[in-house]
Amino acid sequence: MTARASDAGPVRPDLGTLAIAVLIPCHNEEVAIGRVVADMRAALPTATIYVYDNNSTDRTVEVARAAGAVVRREILQGKGNVVRRMFADVDADVYVLVDGDDTYDAAVAPLMVSTLLEGDYDMVNGAREAAVEAAYRPGHRFGNVVLTRIVTSIFGNRISDILSGYRVFSRRFVKSFPALSVGFETETEFTVHALELKMPIAEVRTAYRDRPAGSASKLRTFTDGIRILRTILVLIKEERPLQFFALTGFVLLVAAVALGLPVVVEFARTGLVPRLPTAVLASGLVILSWLSLVCGLILDSVARGRKEIKRLAYLAIPLSRGAGRV
Repeated sequence: MTARASDAGPVRPDLGTLAIAVLIPCHNEEVAIGRVVADMRAALPTATIYVYDNNSTDRTVEVARAAGAVVRREILQGKGNVVRRMFADVDADVYVLVDGDDTYDAAVAPLMVSTLLEGDYDMVNGAREAAVEAAYRPGHRFGNVVLTRIVTSIFGNRISDILSGYRVFSRRFVKSFPALSVGFETETEFTVHALELKMPIAEVRTAYRDRPAGSASKLRTFTDGIRILRTILVLIKEERPLQFFALTGFVLLVAAVALGLPVVVEFARTGLVPRLPTAVLASGLVILSWLSLVCGLILDSVARGRKEIKRLAYLAIPLSRGAGRV
């Protein structure tokens, strides 16, 4: 399901009866954090707004506290570490996660929360639509498209922006989320967690604007892109081990055939093995390819057991108040 901010209808759940937590991880966002807190307060007046500072060296903490946010600190550097701490500490019915850089539209938050409750979803993703071209740099846009296609082709095509930092979660999602990532790759982990457990999810289109003047992005296009790609590969290995190791075995087998076929042809023609090291290498690659396949078969059974445990842990968490009542 995909909605737009303009799709908001007159019927809305009573958000005042719910415990809504707005979670804002930030590092050196002195310029932007005050407006983010104020805009979220205006959009969700009954919500409790938490700002988790990640070792800022500017006045982020003071500005956030002056704006009325509950300010806490996480000393382990990295967005993934902050998310892990927030999800562990904060207890609520609905969680709104948004970056502290003032690039997302706070006015869409009520629609995202209502969408979550009306559809009994576990995650509503804020799919970004750049208001100005400079807000969404071509390198970031291209990387997001490539990474999104990799994830959706393997885990399911139900989301169009896997790297969005603007999401709404149910209590079930938050309290069952493993939170193993350290940095910006945590957004990928959100998506894979939801897709792998077949959770009900939706998307709402939201404007994405440039940072305010005087603030600087913490995202490093190539470094963080490589880390996100590495995270995707690790998640594929963990969640789809048969496909991962079968593909690895196939690559090894192709290499073995490419190296060994000329040796076999030469042996059939002359009865001699002039390149013994190549023959030994090709034989070793064939053995490794079969071992890789066997590992995939074994780990696939392990992954299935882990998935069942995660599903049971997810179902053991009570529904949020208000879920299924709108």
